[in-house]
Amino acid sequence: MNKKNIYKDIPSSIKDELFELIDQTEHLKIERIISDGHHSPQNFWYDQEMNELVFLLQGCAVIEYENGTKLNLEVGDYVKIKAHEKHRVVETSNTGKTIWLAIHY
Repeated sequence: MNKKNIYKDIPSSIKDELFELIDQTEHLKIERIISDGHHSPQNFWYDQEMNELVFLLQGCAVIEYENGTKLNLEVGDYVKIKAHEKHRVVETSNTGKTIWLAIHY
Protein backbone atom coordinates (compact mmCIF):
# COMPACT_ATOMS: atom_id res chain seq x y z
CA MET A 1 0.00 0.00 0.00
CA ASN A 2 1.43 3.37 -1.03
CA LYS A 3 0.78 6.46 1.02
CA LYS A 4 0.44 9.66 -1.00
CA ASN A 5 -0.42 13.27 -0.22
CA ILE A 6 -2.55 15.32 -2.61
CA TYR A 7 -0.54 18.47 -1.75
CA LYS A 8 2.92 16.96 -2.33
CA ASP A 9 5.06 16.09 -5.35
CA ILE A 10 3.85 19.10 -7.32
CA PRO A 11 6.31 20.27 -9.97
CA SER A 12 7.50 23.84 -9.46
CA SER A 13 6.84 24.63 -13.11
CA ILE A 14 4.28 23.06 -15.45
CA LYS A 15 3.85 23.96 -19.10
CA ASP A 16 0.45 22.30 -19.51
CA GLU A 17 -2.24 21.53 -17.00
CA LEU A 18 -1.28 18.31 -15.19
CA PHE A 19 -3.77 15.42 -14.94
CA GLU A 20 -2.68 12.63 -12.58
CA LEU A 21 -4.71 9.44 -12.29
CA ILE A 22 -5.23 8.39 -8.67
CA ASP A 23 -7.47 5.38 -9.28
CA GLN A 24 -9.76 4.00 -11.96
CA THR A 25 -12.31 1.25 -12.45
CA GLU A 26 -14.78 0.59 -15.25
CA HIS A 27 -17.27 3.15 -13.87
CA LEU A 28 -15.08 5.45 -11.78
CA LYS A 29 -12.02 7.64 -12.35
CA ILE A 30 -10.36 9.79 -9.69
CA GLU A 31 -7.69 12.29 -10.64
CA ARG A 32 -5.68 15.16 -9.26
CA ILE A 33 -5.46 18.14 -11.59
CA ILE A 34 -2.83 20.85 -11.16
CA SER A 35 -3.35 24.20 -12.89
CA ASP A 36 -1.04 27.19 -12.88
CA GLY A 37 -2.84 30.01 -14.67
CA HIS A 38 -4.16 27.51 -17.21
CA HIS A 39 -7.52 27.73 -18.94
CA SER A 40 -9.39 25.93 -21.71
CA PRO A 41 -8.61 26.99 -25.26
CA GLN A 42 -10.92 29.58 -26.82
CA ASN A 43 -14.13 27.97 -28.15
CA PHE A 44 -13.25 24.60 -26.54
CA TRP A 45 -15.87 22.79 -24.46
CA TYR A 46 -15.46 19.66 -22.35
CA ASP A 47 -18.21 17.18 -23.30
CA GLN A 48 -17.61 14.22 -21.01
CA GLU A 49 -19.17 10.76 -21.09
CA MET A 50 -19.40 10.54 -17.29
CA ASN A 51 -20.67 12.75 -14.48
CA GLU A 52 -17.92 14.67 -12.71
CA LEU A 53 -17.74 15.83 -9.12
CA VAL A 54 -14.89 18.31 -8.83
CA PHE A 55 -13.47 19.78 -5.61
CA LEU A 56 -11.24 22.86 -5.52
CA LEU A 57 -8.61 22.15 -2.86
CA GLN A 58 -6.23 25.07 -3.46
CA GLY A 59 -6.24 28.24 -5.52
CA CYS A 60 -9.22 29.61 -7.39
CA ALA A 61 -10.92 29.04 -10.73
CA VAL A 62 -13.80 30.05 -12.96
CA ILE A 63 -15.86 27.44 -14.80
CA GLU A 64 -18.20 28.49 -17.62
CA TYR A 65 -21.07 26.44 -18.98
CA GLU A 66 -22.23 26.50 -22.59
CA ASN A 67 -25.37 28.43 -21.54
CA GLY A 68 -23.14 31.31 -20.32
CA THR A 69 -23.36 30.60 -16.58
CA LYS A 70 -20.04 31.16 -14.80
CA LEU A 71 -19.07 29.76 -11.42
CA ASN A 72 -16.30 31.39 -9.37
CA LEU A 73 -14.71 28.62 -7.32
CA GLU A 74 -12.68 29.16 -4.15
CA VAL A 75 -10.95 26.75 -1.80
CA GLY A 76 -13.43 24.20 -0.48
CA ASP A 77 -15.99 24.67 -3.25
CA TYR A 78 -17.21 21.72 -5.26
CA VAL A 79 -19.53 21.29 -8.20
CA LYS A 80 -21.27 18.39 -9.93
CA ILE A 81 -21.07 18.50 -13.71
CA LYS A 82 -23.51 16.15 -15.45
CA ALA A 83 -22.41 13.93 -18.30
CA HIS A 84 -22.45 15.88 -21.60
CA GLU A 85 -22.96 19.20 -19.79
CA LYS A 86 -20.59 21.30 -21.87
CA HIS A 87 -18.22 23.41 -19.80
CA ARG A 88 -14.78 24.98 -19.86
CA VAL A 89 -12.23 26.44 -17.46
CA VAL A 90 -12.10 30.19 -18.03
CA GLU A 91 -9.26 30.86 -15.60
CA THR A 92 -7.24 29.47 -12.72
CA SER A 93 -5.04 31.26 -10.21
CA ASN A 94 -1.85 32.67 -11.68
CA THR A 95 -0.32 33.51 -8.30
CA GLY A 96 0.03 29.88 -7.19
CA LYS A 97 -1.02 26.39 -8.14
CA THR A 98 -4.69 25.43 -8.31
CA ILE A 99 -5.33 21.87 -7.12
CA TRP A 100 -8.48 20.02 -8.11
CA LEU A 101 -9.78 16.60 -7.10
CA ALA A 102 -12.00 15.26 -9.88
CA ILE A 103 -14.20 12.20 -9.51
CA HIS A 104 -15.73 10.91 -12.73
CA TYR A 105 -18.57 8.38 -12.38
